[in-house]
Order: sequence, then structure tokens, then C-alpha cells
Amino acid sequence: MTSMILYHGEPNGPSLAVLAALAESGVTAECRAIDLLRGERHILPGVTEGTARDMGVEGEGPVLVIANEDGGGEAMTESVFIAQFLDECGANTLQPKDAYAHWQMLMWCRRVTERCAPAAAFLGCKATAHAALAAMDDSAFAALSSHIVSEDLRTRWDMIRDGEFTEAQVNDSVRHVTGAVAMVEEQLADGREWLMGDVTIADFETFAWLNGMPALLPEVFAGKDRTAAWMDRVRARPSVQSALAKASKPAPEKSWAPGPEINRWG
Repeated sequence: MTSMILYHGEPNGPSLAVLAALAESGVTAECRAIDLLRGERHILPGVTEGTARDMGVEGEGPVLVIANEDGGGEAMTESVFIAQFLDECGANTLQPKDAYAHWQMLMWCRRVTERCAPAAAFLGCKATAHAALAAMDDSAFAALSSHIVSEDLRTRWDMIRDGEFTEAQVNDSVRHVTGAVAMVEEQLADGREWLMGDVTIADFETFAWLNGMPALLPEVFAGKDRTAAWMDRVRARPSVQSALAKASKPAPEKSWAPGPEINRWG
């Protein structure tokens, strides 16, 4: 049997989405917590095929390592893709079987990962990660950075540490989070409980990026009763509770690390 190791950060953002999908799938994988903000994702042991880890556009997300026959391991990244892989290896309940509905789910996830995710990560890093990285001494940060292969990702680390959060970027980020909340609110207007009708990867991916936003942008969520009720339903789901239970900090929704490429915004 193929062995799997899931390296994950605090259950927030992409790590939360994948941990929930893993619990839903019934697949057996060894979960190993890593400190994303200390760059531990870039020095994982036993990774012999690291292209996906090194060049992924998601930023500091989870890494699923699949053992090869020779004992080495291939790194798999991008939370939506990992969730699909786990679902298809296991219960196969998180993706619509109808081709059009499946396309709708993937398009929804793409809108979340390309618009909401960079914005949420930017705002989250501004609120929490900047202070932690700014407090790191230069030699320690240089050692961390030396393991980051992607120049784009390394630049994002530098910008967060230096506190480069322009007003235009902040405003754009708020706009994208606001748009994601409006999208959820509209999707639920017909009375459905889950975004695609049945619960899917889209629910976990969307919730995972929005979960830390009400504390930072309460005005965006004001009056969004359908979104609030949906977030409560997702949070109460056993798979999400299982994921949140893996937190090592009392408020995992406040744990952020550099996210998706800023140049994917639009």
C-alpha cells in the first residue's frame, strides 16, 4: 500500500481545507505539523521529487508526500488538487459526478484560489506574520530564505518581513474578500445548505480562506446571514472539527504565512 505523509501548518487557509478533505475521504495518511512561518515546508525530509513543492503557486500550503518504491517521496501541493487526490483515493464524495456540476465546482475553487486566497493571505500576513518575521534576526531569516527555490515566493517573504503593505494592495485585498463573501451569499440565496448543493471541496476551500477574515473585516460580514449560517455549518462538520483539533495554538485562524502569488490578482 502506498504510504502518505501530509505536512501541514496550523489549520487555517489551505492546510485547513486539506485536513478536512482528508478526514472526509477516510484515507490513511500520517499528519505531521510543521511551522510554515519558520520555512519548515522547504526542508521536508525524504522528498526526492520536489518540483511541485518548490514551484507551486499556492505559497506556503500543505505538502502531501507519496512514497515511491525506492523509498523516496514525491511532493504534491495545491490544496484543491490534494483534496481531489485524497477524495479519489477514498470515499469519493466531495466532487459532483455530473460533468457540468464538476466543472462548476472547479471554477468556483479557481475563483477562490485566484482572488480570495491572495487577498486573505495578504491581510492575514499584515495582521500577524509581519511582526513575527520582523522580529527574526537577519541571519536566521537569511538561512530560512536560502531554502526557498521560487524567486516569486522568496520576494513575498521579503515584502512581508519588511512591512510592504501599500494602501492600494490593502484596498484591493478588501475588495476581493468582499467579493468572495458576496459570491457565497448569492450562491446560498436559493436555500441550499452547501455551495454546490451537496458538500464538496468548494465548501472547505472557501471556508478555509474566509475563516480568519471576520475578525479582520467585520464590516464585510455584517448582515450576511446566509454566509454566517453556512460558515457555522462548515465549522460544525466533524471533518472540520477534526482538522481544527490539530491546532497547536488557541486561535489557528490567526496563523498566516505567505500565500498565493500576488501577480495572480485581477
